[in-house]
Amino acid sequence: MTADDRTPEHYFTARPSTPAEERDLVVRLAGREVTVRVAGGVFSPGGLDKGTRVLLEEVPDPPATGDLLDLGCGWGPVALTLGLRSPGATVWAVDVNDRALDLTRRNAAALGLTGVRAARPESVAEDQRFDVIWSNPPVRVGKAALHDLLATWLPRLRPGGAAYLVVQKNLGADSLQRWLGERLPPEGYAVSRPATSGGFRVLRVERRS
Repeated sequence: MTADDRTPEHYFTARPSTPAEERDLVVRLAGREVTVRVAGGVFSPGGLDKGTRVLLEEVPDPPATGDLLDLGCGWGPVALTLGLRSPGATVWAVDVNDRALDLTRRNAAALGLTGVRAARPESVAEDQRFDVIWSNPPVRVGKAALHDLLATWLPRLRPGGAAYLVVQKNLGADSLQRWLGERLPPEGYAVSRPATSGGFRVLRVERRS
């Protein structure tokens, strides 16, 4: 995450007390301009943040079908992009922030993306597996909480699936890559850094088996 989020309350608050002050915003997702609803109290209410933009520019196209996960969805730019690119897939948009989930649901509905499911982490079945994970993870929750988050969700990749994470270099991207390589068994996972752009690293975690 970047310093673009200037709201007085953490975007990872479950029920923000910050005034919503909702507004419409025109952004470019999946090669087209769309109108979305944003609000205070969620990540990057001013629009598409730099890290997410790098992620969306650098990742390969998602599979046309299957289960795709946006981990930490905010108002929905990653989940909406997945839905626009893969209308035949089920897109899971997960966040702890209820306001963010509501915005994602409404934005998906406005774009006719019926495959997007916005849900709190505990509402996703533990045996649910994913073909792809895209995430601009909430590094500001702290290292321990971030590691716990990734240790929970990355093992839920299906064999052959891959996760793409975007992390700002000066917020610990390189140390996170090292931790992933140490935490995940090398016989089951491959960790790499396929892209660097604008001070951000894109990390790839592939599940081999």
